[in-house]
Amino acid sequence: MIAIVKLALAVLTGFWVAVCQAQGYPVKPVRIVAAFPAGTGVDIAARIIALKLTESLGQQFVVDNRPGAGGNIAAEIAAKAPPDGHTLLFTNNAYTINPNLYRSVPYDPRRDFEPISLAGTSAMIMVARTSLQADSVNEVIALAKARPGSINIASAGNGSPSHLGGALFKHLANIDIVHVPYKGAPAALTDLIAGQVDLYVSGLPPALAMIKVGKVKGIAVTTRQRSPAAPSVPTFAESGLSGYDVTLWYGLFAPAGVDAAITRRLNHEVVSALKGADGRQRFIAQGVDPTSSSQAEFASLIESELERWAKLVKAAGVKVE
Repeated sequence: MIAIVKLALAVLTGFWVAVCQAQGYPVKPVRIVAAFPAGTGVDIAARIIALKLTESLGQQFVVDNRPGAGGNIAAEIAAKAPPDGHTLLFTNNAYTINPNLYRSVPYDPRRDFEPISLAGTSAMIMVARTSLQADSVNEVIALAKARPGSINIASAGNGSPSHLGGALFKHLANIDIVHVPYKGAPAALTDLIAGQVDLYVSGLPPALAMIKVGKVKGIAVTTRQRSPAAPSVPTFAESGLSGYDVTLWYGLFAPAGVDAAITRRLNHEVVSALKGADGRQRFIAQGVDPTSSSQAEFASLIESELERWAKLVKAAGVKVE
């Protein structure tokens, strides 16, 4: 009986210690390591989340952009950080693409991180330089087939969702176009505007701004349904290319080993922020659907995405050394 009482007290003590740790968290500024450069969808979404967490938790949440290797550099930095909840990772589909694309990656997506919450989803959009003699998916395909190897398509870097978006297009359309990887989305979009590259599968926020001022032209959105942020731009399926579906997601992770009470509190705060009018409007203004989740739901999404991208990468025959 005494042993049972001691065990119960130990369990309760551990529970209350965890609760107190979570209630006292954070005790210093929190670094959110963003996997892509300033101005990208990841950066914009991370800064919205950082602002809302700063407001709700009373400590500064600071975005630290660590681009490179398709998001692998940021993931490695975050994975090696002390598991105290004061370093987090904010990234996108690259988290589940890279383990299937690279020969090796510096993190294990199942073992090295604890999913906190999904933060948003968005279509991507294929845009073209204004001088390209093609205004639709069918016209781009016809031009590529008439001039094999002469049309190029930029990406935000090897392993980025824009890379796989372009590779999937090339595979499904059965065309010969040349992949040109850049060190981040801003550089790719800048060269597209300058006419140095022909096509680019971009995140919506920066591309829509350039479409509105006539710097690039929209060809198709990557999701099954049209995007409310770009209702006049057709989907690939509407344009006759069935099977094309790439939904961009954004999410927040903690290094494995962070106290469960802390990750639960972070999940609660993110969900609350994305249900609030201000948080929702900030995301919607960027063409992103504010989509939160439970930790279990986010973990399930990660698992399904790992399996999905394994199939797509294999089908498209894409590999990065």
